Order: sequence, then structure tokens, then C-alpha cells
Amino acid sequence: MTRYTEGHRSSQVGIYVHIPFCRRRCTYCDFNTYAGLLSLEDAYVAAIVNEARQRSERAISARARTLYFGGGTPSLLTIESIDSIVEAVRREFRLPWDAEVTLEANPGTLSAAHLEGLREAGVTRLSLGVQSSHSGELLLLGRIHSWDEAVASYRASRAAGFDNISIDLMYGLPGQTLEQWNETVARCLELGPDHLSLYALTLEPGTPLAETLALGEVRAPDPDLAADMYEAASERLHEAGFWQYEISNWARGDLPAPAVWALPPDGRTEGISSRVSLHNLIYWRNEPWIGLGAGAHSWFRERRWSNLPHPQAYISAMTHSHLQGYSEAPVLPATLAGETMMMGLRLAEGITDGRFFEMLGQHLGDLYGDVIDRLAGYGLVHWDGDRLRLTQHGRLLGNLVFQEFLGAEA
Repeated sequence: MTRYTEGHRSSQVGIYVHIPFCRRRCTYCDFNTYAGLLSLEDAYVAAIVNEARQRSERAISARARTLYFGGGTPSLLTIESIDSIVEAVRREFRLPWDAEVTLEANPGTLSAAHLEGLREAGVTRLSLGVQSSHSGELLLLGRIHSWDEAVASYRASRAAGFDNISIDLMYGLPGQTLEQWNETVARCLELGPDHLSLYALTLEPGTPLAETLALGEVRAPDPDLAADMYEAASERLHEAGFWQYEISNWARGDLPAPAVWALPPDGRTEGISSRVSLHNLIYWRNEPWIGLGAGAHSWFRERRWSNLPHPQAYISAMTHSHLQGYSEAPVLPATLAGETMMMGLRLAEGITDGRFFEMLGQHLGDLYGDVIDRLAGYGLVHWDGDRLRLTQHGRLLGNLVFQEFLGAEA
């Protein structure tokens, strides 16, 4: 197999900026986040600006397509900090003025003045971590906001001029009923968001919520009930005019979706509307991105690397121009092929043979023909000789399908 060449051929990259600060860690969180370190903000932002300059000097051809602030709680940063980072990415990676700039925000950290400042700093899209409309569930998850605060933050965001707002929700929570979940979905739809991301709770080892479960203080989530919640939400969002364009993501379409899991117009997710997450499409299509900040990961020029995870260690490294980071390694072609299948099949558009050949120098049928035939026989994938995509049933068993490709000889 030929080596993956996307990183060399294309100079277009997504830029991810990790903001690791939180007021309080959520009970389910195992991300690289820290409470009580916001005093490092000025030094941390200076380190990101420094890293952006140094990375761009080593990747002169890289041009930013999108910018995404993740965390942590990026909305804790001052407007001056956000503005400094956006300007650095525009300067060093030539981010277009009309590019999608997303910022994850906690409803408990937003004010009208802050939202107006975010707009002026260049943020075009908000991702609100609402998670639930029920106070008991928010308390269980360790969230710092109430449902009323979430509603107020959403309305203030609209008033500030944001016309692309996404809401994150979680289902499959301990003790959560189907009625409660349906009520949360309905309440969010009443607000009129442009995009929703729905995630099943994953109980990660070592998190407070996992330990609470182990002690028997809460009931274990019911996987069958979680599946019912997922299906109920899929149907409800379809009726409301949303396209399910990825296993966990829905965007309001310019035209109604013909089915719950429909092939997007012209076979490309961008055909749905301007409300899809363009930055996340880069990940799902296994295209290159550069991560800035503590613990941020990157995939560029056939190599994958990550930065030192602790903010103080990261600041020190960037101050002394130590870009080697925490880990760095080439990615083998067989691994890339499997990961391209796993990520691409998460999308309703699936993967075309032409794109796969362009990226990896092999045809889908030549590399995975036996696997595709077997999965098609089970009714889990649809294959027309050019495009491979999950069936509506297959999207419910996506992890089983992905394992078939990750474990195949490439």
C-alpha cells in the first residue's frame, strides 16, 4: 500500500485550540482539564500564540480552514485572550475572515457582554454544553448551570447575533427515564437550535461518577434503554427538520431529510446546510489538523503528535521552544486505512472509492472486499461499488462494523 499523502498534497488544515481550565470538573469527565488554574490564563495564552508561530514556521504550507476552541471551558477566557488566539491563527495559518470559528461554552459562564465580545473577536459558532434540562441530572453530572441558565444563555447568544448555535445533550444517564430524555429533547427543540450533538454517557474508570456507580450509590445505565433513547431522538429530530449527518450529530437542513439516515444532497455533508460542523468533518474524513495547547493532538504530514498535558509543563515547553511534545510517531498505512474507514463510516455520506483511492492508493473493494460483502450480507452496510455507507440499522451497531475494518489485514 502507498503511504497516505493528504498531509503533503493539501495545505488545508483544521486548527484545534485546547483550553484546559474549568471552574469544576464534571463527574463524568476524563478529559485533560483542571479546576483552579485559571490564574495561568495570561501565560497560557501567550504560550499558545508562541506555539502557533513556531508550528507555522515548520509547516509553511499549512493554511487553516477552521478554528475550534475546545476544553475544558473555553468560555472562561477573557475576550482579550480569545481575540489574541484568533488573531494569531489568522496571522500564522492564514485563517480566512469568513471561516468557521467554534467555541465550546458552558451556559453558566456567559453574559450578554461576553457574547458580544466573542462575536467581535471572530467567533461564528457556539457549542453549548447543556447536557440535560433536569436539575437532578445536571447535579449528577456535576454541571455548574441550571436549565434556566441554559435557556437564558441560548437567548442571549441569539441576541448577540449568533446564527449558528449547537447544543450538546447526554443520554443513558443513571436513573434517567425515556420520558425525561424525551422532555429534554423537546425543550431544546423549542429553543430552535441549528445543530445538536447527542452523546451516550460513557463511564470512564477513575471518574467520580464511575466510582459512585461502583459503590452502588446510583443505578447502572440500561444499554437497551439508552438505545431506545437514541432511536426516539432520531425520529423526533427528523420530524423537526434535522438531518442526522453523523452517528451523534444532527444539523437543521435547508430541505427536509427524506429519511432518518439519508444520503446528503450530492453525496456530501456540506450539501445539507451551512449548519453542519465543518471542523469536525475534518476529523471524520481523516484530514489533517494541528492542535495547539496543553495535551492537544495533531495529525499532519503522516505523523501524529501531542503536547505535554499539564498547563504549567506546556507553558514551560513553549516558552523554551520545545516543540517535540509529549509523543510523536509516524502512522502506518494499515492503521490509517482502518481509521479512515472507522471515522468515515460515522458519516451518513460514508466513504467513496474515489476518495479512498486518492488518500491511500488502494481501491476499497481490493482492500476490504470480503469484509464489505460480509457486512452487506448482514444488512449493516450499503455498497454500490463506489460508495460504502452504514445502513440505518448499521448505524446502531457501528462499533461492531468499525472493528471489522480495524482488525482486517491491510
